[in-house]
Amino acid sequence: MSRAHRVDPATRHGDNLVQVSTETLITLRGAGEQLSLHSGRIKAQQSGGYLSRFKGRGMEFDEARQYQPGDDVRTLDWRVTARTGTPHTKLFREERERAVLTWVDMRPTMFFATRGAFKSVVAARAAALVAWSASQQGDRLGGLVFNAELHHELRPQRGKSAVLTLLRRLSQASQWQSRYDEQEPDAGNALARLRRVAKPGSRLFLFSDFRNLGPQAESHLAQLARHNDVLLVHIYDPLEAELPSRGLYRVAWGEHSSLFSGDDRTARSRHRMHFGDHCRAIQQLCRFPGIHYLSCATDGDLTQTLKQALGVRR
Repeated sequence: MSRAHRVDPATRHGDNLVQVSTETLITLRGAGEQLSLHSGRIKAQQSGGYLSRFKGRGMEFDEARQYQPGDDVRTLDWRVTARTGTPHTKLFREERERAVLTWVDMRPTMFFATRGAFKSVVAARAAALVAWSASQQGDRLGGLVFNAELHHELRPQRGKSAVLTLLRRLSQASQWQSRYDEQEPDAGNALARLRRVAKPGSRLFLFSDFRNLGPQAESHLAQLARHNDVLLVHIYDPLEAELPSRGLYRVAWGEHSSLFSGDDRTARSRHRMHFGDHCRAIQQLCRFPGIHYLSCATDGDLTQTLKQALGVRR
């Protein structure tokens, strides 16, 4: 008896693996609405690998109470703590509508994959899943879609129209980029723009390979995490993590190309270490409270990865 093969809802609709259409992103509605952005904990790593709360808290102060293990350190009430000598936490009145912002990287390095779909396509699908979940839960949706030249800034709004606007932007940005820029701009400008869009209490989802973040990235992310919850979704291709063990391969970028041999153990080890350093550099950003890390391979089950991290609506 043959075993049924499970197909990821984010890829089963036969969409092109190098670009994505608005229609395909619309078909992700059912899978997206199953995600829970309001779950008490996100099962993604912070620095040290522990689970931590992921909650877009309301900004209207309600009261203060004594600190309890698991409370967000960003909500400590230092005045009450200093007056009483005992740590106290601020409590905020719950907001029914919170802003969910998707920050989607469409720079040239995202237009690559050796397995699965392009990183740019995975990012677009992931953002669409989050967008449908936000709409289902009554949150306001906004974000930033950017590439090497353009920034599409979407102010948070409610309703299906906000989702469809984002999906159209994602589809347009995912089209193949024929021009390769040797001096690819860093993501600092896009992070600065995100700071202008994000209001306190927002949930921020950053979809990128996080190449060339730039010297100001850490400062921007630390400021964003002061009053928001931030999830860094690291999208990578398996070849970036591990070179094949045999064979001769040609790699091309722009007008340049080079050969590498899978039989070269030293080159494979150096490549593996380079990717590990890159991952650790991203995870190091998660030492700031409120920043979380999630990795997703281009050939992985995107929907299941997000379900495991964010939870499922009951």
